Amino acid sequence: MSDEFASTSSVLSHKAIEVDKYFVAAYKNSASDLHLKVGEPPLFRIRGTIVRAKMPPFTEEQINELLHPLLGQKEAKELEERGGADFAVNIPDVGRFRLNVYRQRGVLSMSARCVKTNIPSIEELNLPPSLKVIPTYESGLVIVAGVTGAGKSTTLASLIQMINVNQAVHIVTIENPIEYLYEDGKSFVDQREVGIDLPDFYNGLRQVLRQDPDVILVGEMRDSETFEAALMAAETGHLVFGTIHSGNAPQTIGRVLDYFPQARHNQIRQMMYFNLRAVVVQKLVKGTLPEIPRVPAVEIMLCNPTVRKLIHENEDRKLSDAIRAGRQEGMQDFNQSFCELVRRGMVSEQVALENSPNPEQLSMNLKGITLGSDRGGITG
Repeated sequence: MSDEFASTSSVLSHKAIEVDKYFVAAYKNSASDLHLKVGEPPLFRIRGTIVRAKMPPFTEEQINELLHPLLGQKEAKELEERGGADFAVNIPDVGRFRLNVYRQRGVLSMSARCVKTNIPSIEELNLPPSLKVIPTYESGLVIVAGVTGAGKSTTLASLIQMINVNQAVHIVTIENPIEYLYEDGKSFVDQREVGIDLPDFYNGLRQVLRQDPDVILVGEMRDSETFEAALMAAETGHLVFGTIHSGNAPQTIGRVLDYFPQARHNQIRQMMYFNLRAVVVQKLVKGTLPEIPRVPAVEIMLCNPTVRKLIHENEDRKLSDAIRAGRQEGMQDFNQSFCELVRRGMVSEQVALENSPNPEQLSMNLKGITLGSDRGGITG
């Protein structure tokens, strides 16, 4: 815990203090997350580690006094009906925070993600330069996948900002909640929030198509209706970005198909054949450099003719080979990403092996041993 963090925490009164001061403490100490719960002091995630503030734990009464003022009528109803409410708050001169207020053991708790108001570039995020081709696409569907907390939203924001700065188009985002605030660049940007501006993602997509968009960002594609609407928007000439929870690029195709009954799988594969442009899957791992505590490992599948053919013909098991074979085109699998991160000194070999989907293969690759299957190539 830094001296600054200790001094910030020490001035926090333990009597019905405004919750804003905890957000300020999170901001000053570069915390990625803030947690408030009964029986604990404020909890901050700093460089991936949970740090407890040096103060007594909260009582249930104190948590109620802190969290109830955050809830508007809509959020209070959602909390009552669903046991949790998602929304965002802006703290003047501090930043934006994405909140989840929920009940656990019958009492209120809060988790808050600190969202930076400045949108980092591909370089600042230490993402592969080959991702820069994606914002140049004129139409199609781009999926950014990964588990919760993998940095999907930030990567999407960086890609959207590249379009905003460089192209004169109309960008519309559909989010729950809005996480990054865009200022109009060469583009102009409309941001619509589910639950405030729109009832849900599916109806949001249907409405957006009547608003002359060029680029559409869908915060999350959670069901068949939303995904099919995104594909149809891509089919009609729009560039559509969306997120899915999955572990790697081939798995993402299966995850999409899981939204639909078996009888429709061939149809959805055909729609992806024509409209899917790229799948980017990422995970955040522990870095070696103090100034970069978490580093993205990224798998990139660009839909060249080989990839499209494999998707169309239900040959998903061969997609990993196609990704490795497409290195010259900007594709890479997780092991290729880890090799590069270790080579650059950004990730240790141990961390790379712990997070690799195929650590035996990665161990050989790190020693300079490359088998034919590592280089990729499609076989019958």
